[in-house]
Amino acid sequence: MEIKQQLKLSQQLVMTPQLQQAIKLLQLSRLELIDEIRKELDANPVLADDDIDPRARSRGDNADIGALGTSSEQGEARIDRLEDRMRGDNAASSGEAKAVKEIDWEQFLENRTLQQPLQASRGGFDELPPIEQNLTKITSLVDHLRWQLQLSDFNESERKFAELILGNLDENGFLDLKGTEREDGTRTPDISIDLIADEAGLDHEDAVEVLRMMQEWDPVGVCSRDIRECLLVQAEVFGHDDLEVTIIDKHLHNLEKHNYQAIARDLKITVEEVYEAVKEIQKLESRPARNFAETDDKTIAITPDVYVVKDDDKWVVSDNDRGVQRLYINESLTKALLKDPNAKDFIGEKLRNAQWLIRAIEQRRKTIIRVTECIVEKQREFFERGVAFLRPMILRDVAEAVGMHESTISRVTTNKYVHTPQGLFELKYFFNSSIRRVSEEDIASESVKQAIKKIIDGEDKQNPLSDQAIVEILSKDDGIQIARRTVAKYREMMGILASSRRKKLF
Repeated sequence: MEIKQQLKLSQQLVMTPQLQQAIKLLQLSRLELIDEIRKELDANPVLADDDIDPRARSRGDNADIGALGTSSEQGEARIDRLEDRMRGDNAASSGEAKAVKEIDWEQFLENRTLQQPLQASRGGFDELPPIEQNLTKITSLVDHLRWQLQLSDFNESERKFAELILGNLDENGFLDLKGTEREDGTRTPDISIDLIADEAGLDHEDAVEVLRMMQEWDPVGVCSRDIRECLLVQAEVFGHDDLEVTIIDKHLHNLEKHNYQAIARDLKITVEEVYEAVKEIQKLESRPARNFAETDDKTIAITPDVYVVKDDDKWVVSDNDRGVQRLYINESLTKALLKDPNAKDFIGEKLRNAQWLIRAIEQRRKTIIRVTECIVEKQREFFERGVAFLRPMILRDVAEAVGMHESTISRVTTNKYVHTPQGLFELKYFFNSSIRRVSEEDIASESVKQAIKKIIDGEDKQNPLSDQAIVEILSKDDGIQIARRTVAKYREMMGILASSRRKKLF
């Protein structure tokens, strides 16, 4: 054994902070990017945008440096000049610093306050409060039930028990007593009404009565432990007859499968009587929380990252920079801080961080546009004629065309949306596996899904098509060779029931 020195030449991928930041920004969605920019603006004093100092762009001494949407080469050159100035002669810098007068910050802030424009009162709509203050908030199911709890005559222990019940409701309005999964993969034990009653200090028999009263609140059937109990509560409250209650209680599985003959045989009645009872049962609500939601779907909007617009015979891809801060270097502040020799190292680091961030955001924008242009080129028929003409495409196809790695394409297309004449789509939407067709080129799997949906929408509702019948129609009309299990998989992905459950007898 001996100690000696050796030279070794090898290639190794090093994840520098700049590369990590670029990769992180590339996979962020639009909202996440805006949040990340706001964090950087708070942490870096030399970074600025129009919201921080909108007048800086109009003054000659505060020109843009590397602003988004402007020439990045000019911005980088000006940043380099600032860094060169920082690396100047220390003696000259110290002499210059001594010549600088002390700043009267109180006078400076007073002048800034005097420069703020006063809001003119123009009357009319300008005096009204903003529209955000006039919008109504959607009422959730728990809030609606708590309002009814406040109107009830429950005592303290009964109210505590009711609050615990409301805290265990799921998104459908049912009482979920199952245990939850821990981070280590294990599950907590299931709970029961008796355990909730013990925690609230309520007698077990009284707890059952309180739960029953809560199930009769609006909407009727809420706080039920399963769909059977929910329907039974509604049938009793709404005064349904004994036959309908019996079908719900003992033949809910046959009712779900539309096996009315089995119900008629067991209850020794005619199928017509079963039909009439099922008509009334179908009027009941199987999901009490249907008209309540934690978030209003109407207020959920997706802002596209890029737009695809047709200009004559050419498709044009443009980015959407609305809402994204346009960053630049606050040169006036930087010059002022550079006069302090003790702040040079700090400002130098912040300048480099700002430069990396501006370049990474600009590179992200260019990459998204470049990938979208490649997708438009390969999916031109889709943009011209619709979803039925979507071509099969995988990540490798785009990666080879733009000269990037597949992982980069995956990051670019995740949580990024494009606005097209055909609608708003995620960039991931355009990547589909291929399905073979007879004597024709392959078709995308998404187009097959739309073909299956179109066939099911046009079927006879009293005699729905089976999966095998859909296979035969696809093969005959479109020449699509597909297995029955594939039709079943695509149908389940689109949330379409099987033929036995789609059948409507009345």
